[in-house]
Formats: sequence, C-alpha cells, structure tokens
Amino acid sequence: MDSHSKLEKIILNNCELTEKSCSVLATVLSSKTILKEMNLNNSRLLDSGVKEICEGLKNPVCELKILNLKNNCITEGGCHVLAAALNSNPSNLTELDLSENKLGNPGMKIILTLFENEQCRLEKLKLSDCSISEEGYKALSSALRSNPSHLIELDLTGNDPGPSGVKQLSDLLQDGLCSLKTIRFLKSPAAEEACEYLTGVLGKSPLLLKELDLSEDKLGDLDGEKLSALLMDSHSKLEKIM
Repeated sequence: MDSHSKLEKIILNNCELTEKSCSVLATVLSSKTILKEMNLNNSRLLDSGVKEICEGLKNPVCELKILNLKNNCITEGGCHVLAAALNSNPSNLTELDLSENKLGNPGMKIILTLFENEQCRLEKLKLSDCSISEEGYKALSSALRSNPSHLIELDLTGNDPGPSGVKQLSDLLQDGLCSLKTIRFLKSPAAEEACEYLTGVLGKSPLLLKELDLSEDKLGDLDGEKLSALLMDSHSKLEKIM
C-alpha cells in the first residue's frame, strides 16, 4: 500500500473473504499508513483468516484503532491468535467487536488476558451473542478488578449471565477502581436505558432490587415504556413498584 495513501477506514462487510484476501489485508496493516479502522463484519473469516490478519496486527508499524470482526465464525483458537497479536502491539487499538462469534467462556477468558497488559488501551469491547455464561462473567469481573483498565464500554447483550453474573456486573460497576461507564447485557435498548438511568440516580443497579419507590416523581421523569421493558427483562428482580 502506498505510504502516501490518505485511506483511514476499510469497510469489507459481507464479503466472504478468503485466506488470501486476509493475507493481503495483513500486508496493508504491516505498511506505514494512516489506516485507523477496519470493518470485516459478516465475512466468514474463520480462525484461519483471523490468523492471517494477525500477522499485520502484531507489526509495530500497525496503528489500527478500531477492528470490527462481528459474525465471522471465530472460536477459541482464533481468540488465542488475536490476543497474542494484540498483546505484542497493545498501545493503539481502542475498539474491538467480536460479537456473534463462537467464543464461549474459554474464548472470552483469552480475550480478557489483554487487560493484563499495562499498555492495553482498549476502551470499547463488544461480545454480544457469544455464548458467555456465569463462568465468563465471573472471569470478567475478576479480570477488571485485578487489572483496572481504560475500558469504558462493554457490550454483552444476548449472553446469559444468570443471577450470579448480574450481581458480578452490578458490583463491578460500583467498584471505585473500575473505569467502566456502560455495560450492556439486557434484552432491549429501552431496558438498558432505564437501567442506566436508575443506576445513576440510585447509585447502584436496580437489577439487584426487588422493590422500587417512584412516588411523587422522586426519580424524575422516567419513560414508562423503558421502565416496562426493564420490568419484563428476565434479568430483573423487581417485584414491586410504587
């Protein structure tokens, strides 16, 4: 790629990329360019394609900040290669999307090793619909408590935290050392907004409450539709609203 190129973003979503195509992308990432964002969503990279791309990610000249790899059939094996590459060149990437891949708890735990690196600058991590359960949520809470990071936004929608996972996340948000400002794991945007609003007012997650008093508008104007969505979400323990 021409070192004088002004290209900052590559979008190759829904492109069914081959290993050879991924190798070409790795060459681009290994070149001295100003490329900052790469979108490869829904392109069926598989672990083999991710491995090729990682050859570029680990190159010291790579300054990519945003990498979107949603729905690419990436498994635990791909996570190993990706984490190794990012740990060898950790100071640039700020956003990573691995949603709708087959990570499971093992894959998530591998990705969490990124936060053990003091040079990691990851601010936004998306892991929605990745088959993560209570075990993964426990590992997440432990990792972010042990290694306070730059992470401010985490998307875990479509996974199943269970009662234990919900408590782990709620407690994590209240930890003074945790920099997270947004965790998404409810089933609808309206429920998320209601939860975020109430957390700001109450100082703790309403998901831990069984009773909520809204008498005389003590909590301000809260959209009824959002509150209803929160009540209907399977993660909510609310039984009574006044």
